[in-house]
Amino acid sequence: MKDQPELLILYATQTGNAQDAAERLGREAELRGCVVRLLSMDEYDASSLPREDAVIFVVSTTGQGETPDSMRGFWRFLLQRSLNQSWLKGVPYAVFGLGDSSYQKYNFVAKKLDKRLSDLGARAILERGLGDDQHHSGYEAALDPWMLSLWSSLSDTNPMFFPKGIDFMFSSDTLIDQSSIQVAYHNVGKMNSQLTSDLKNMEMQIERARLMSPGKFSHGKKKPDCLLNMIKNQRLSKVGSGKDVRHFEFEFVSSVIEYEVGDVLEVLPSQNPAAVNDFIQRCNLDPESFITISPRNRRKQDPIPTATQMVPIKLKTFIELTMDIASASPRRYFFEVMSYYATAPHEKERLQYFASPEGRDDLYQYNQKERRSVLEVLEDFPSVKMPFDWLVQLVPPLKSRSFSISSSPLAHPNQVHLTVNVVSWTTPYKRNRLGLCSSWLAGLDPEQCVRIPVWFHKGSLPAPSPSLPLILVGPGTGCAPFRGFVEERSMENPSMSTAPVLFFFGCRNEDNDFLYRDFWLSHSKHHGVLSEEKGGGFYIAFSRDQPRKVYVQHKMLEQSQKIWNMLKDGAAVYVAGSSTKMPADVWSTFEEIISKETRVPRESAVRWLRALEKAGKYHVEAWS
Repeated sequence: MKDQPELLILYATQTGNAQDAAERLGREAELRGCVVRLLSMDEYDASSLPREDAVIFVVSTTGQGETPDSMRGFWRFLLQRSLNQSWLKGVPYAVFGLGDSSYQKYNFVAKKLDKRLSDLGARAILERGLGDDQHHSGYEAALDPWMLSLWSSLSDTNPMFFPKGIDFMFSSDTLIDQSSIQVAYHNVGKMNSQLTSDLKNMEMQIERARLMSPGKFSHGKKKPDCLLNMIKNQRLSKVGSGKDVRHFEFEFVSSVIEYEVGDVLEVLPSQNPAAVNDFIQRCNLDPESFITISPRNRRKQDPIPTATQMVPIKLKTFIELTMDIASASPRRYFFEVMSYYATAPHEKERLQYFASPEGRDDLYQYNQKERRSVLEVLEDFPSVKMPFDWLVQLVPPLKSRSFSISSSPLAHPNQVHLTVNVVSWTTPYKRNRLGLCSSWLAGLDPEQCVRIPVWFHKGSLPAPSPSLPLILVGPGTGCAPFRGFVEERSMENPSMSTAPVLFFFGCRNEDNDFLYRDFWLSHSKHHGVLSEEKGGGFYIAFSRDQPRKVYVQHKMLEQSQKIWNMLKDGAAVYVAGSSTKMPADVWSTFEEIISKETRVPRESAVRWLRALEKAGKYHVEAWS
């Protein structure tokens, strides 16, 4: 029998936030003398759950209520019918969820996990915590008080989790002394010639860097599916309209990947070379040195390093491909570790305050609200000399950005198209900010032949069969996937009978941001895919062209009977666009239409829509 029980912390993350929260929980528990085991759900054998002393689950909700990729196998295991209600009898647990209340299914994954664990007999020691990205302090506003309650609940469950009591704390310096990863430097003179020609194979170089990186990326594949070359960069919105929406066309250069309409393209952006050089200089690094990176204490569940991971890579290349030094804001732990390495007393004091619960709101104003980058933070605290291994561990990973594909491979063989809003905003202190990937793409000249690393994967919008009637709702850049849908159906049109398509599009002004105007209008006439002769229709809402704002929901209500007739005939609904209010408003409009046309109470309309969703005929792809 163990003298001291062990606390297992399992996390499932898509963007890295849940991992950050889980790691913070682990550090805080260790500071109180608790024995901690921290694992991603895809590293853990779920059949071992009944034997655990206590388990804390930290899970994020992605998209429209989906589980993160790393949780899918774990969740399938928990749903097995062979597991009865006493399988986890008495196992103490707690759940903390990370979500965004602007989405319909806010923290849905945490809620369903909590319920399933309870159904299997596990004992909740604390009410689940729900972090909200919409809170002015982010998820930490909920995590801080939840964590304090957690220590008391664990101690009540078994005082031996904290042998010295929950009020005891080691000095945080004991945990900051060493990073969890180590960097090895290699003598370039003894390196294989392969190392000095790493630009020859860009895909392998990206794979090598991302395999070494401790950062969690949004998909399992480190090597890009292929490289693309931009052949068209066209502005769709009017100059001076306040929006910059682009149409990009790419051709395959390394290999041709088969894709379907509705699929998603992930693009790995390049960072500003000047910012990379400034970061290297600020941190006093040798850009030409060759390095390998590995866990400092390899765990038994860690995979054995592959031959690719063992091949050293140039330090500057590693930073360029894996460390987001000039776009993403650092986490609170970054400031805590910085305080350890600050030599100027006033800097150390300010950093310690930022890392404390009392300084949380001020840190939010300084860091997240202003979207300060790692490089900017380091420049604000010049006395801090952080070792490179800590930087590798704590600098946010350079993430690929996802875009809905706006082309049909039938219409454009050997090409893929995107419709991208170039992200820009002004911070509270009037600093201009640009989205890393969208601004990089907008700045590319097709004549430059820049190689763009990409991954293809399925999104939330499955490719429909030609015989399936469609009701499409896509305001703004939400029209992107539906351009591909219409292209595909127009290519199928001559050879087969295709079902009708209704499309509801919305934008601010007819003159400024009527995206793909000629394309939609041409397909809505002369027996085109969206024509009334084909049983379909194209309806557009210009929200700002009249005193009263008009949105896609208003146009849907005008076509209430037509929508209900198509739903009766088996139509599928596809909704794409902004995640703020639009998906919920569109859902509510469908409720209103069904209630009105069938003369049933609103509750009955909700059940009808839920059945449609369960049958796989109501799809939403939304982005913030």
